[in-house]
Amino acid sequence: MSLQIVRDGAQKFCRAVDPSEFLNILDHLPTDRAGLRLKNIVGLSERLTKSSQIWNIAQKFLGRGALPVRAIYFDKSENNNWSLDWHQDRTIAVTERRDVDGFQNWTIKNNIQHVEPPFELLADMITLRIHLDKVDSANAPLRIALGSHKMGRIPEASYPSVVERCGERVCLADAGDVWVYHTPILHASSLASKPGRRRVLQVDYAARVLPNGLCWAGI
Repeated sequence: MSLQIVRDGAQKFCRAVDPSEFLNILDHLPTDRAGLRLKNIVGLSERLTKSSQIWNIAQKFLGRGALPVRAIYFDKSENNNWSLDWHQDRTIAVTERRDVDGFQNWTIKNNIQHVEPPFELLADMITLRIHLDKVDSANAPLRIALGSHKMGRIPEASYPSVVERCGERVCLADAGDVWVYHTPILHASSLASKPGRRRVLQVDYAARVLPNGLCWAGI
């Protein structure tokens, strides 16, 4: 059964992009990190902002005010094979730190300021994963807990019971496919059992203006 983002929290768009357009501008990046947060990569912005193929997908869910607010590049391979336990994405990238009610747990990641915002802001965001390689069941597809995006902020101790209650789905993909998720969906990634190259560009989109002088870091 095909997943639907409102019901399940995720939806796939098949063969939505030409992977070579992204690989040509990303393949010079380091390959020894689990996830590389991107900023000011030449050629990337025009492929993610208004009128691009990716933005056209984002605006289906957020409207024409959709903006790419963070990009992370994952390059998993035999030499760089990792796993991630079940978790919710809870931080956003901003230009600078400002003390604003409800924004907490400030951190610096790849020289970019991050903060945990009020959960309702995350609930209004979507995340697009642009697959640049084929991802089969042996090459560490993303795992999601179906419908968990509707459950608000989930205590970490409850992750196993939520996954059991919701049911788990693996998100297989061909090169050029794009998966769209509600940003707070509970998700995980196992070690690849037969690792091949698995490059994914993950982009968060939002359509809300941040309060009290906070600004999205953008891409």
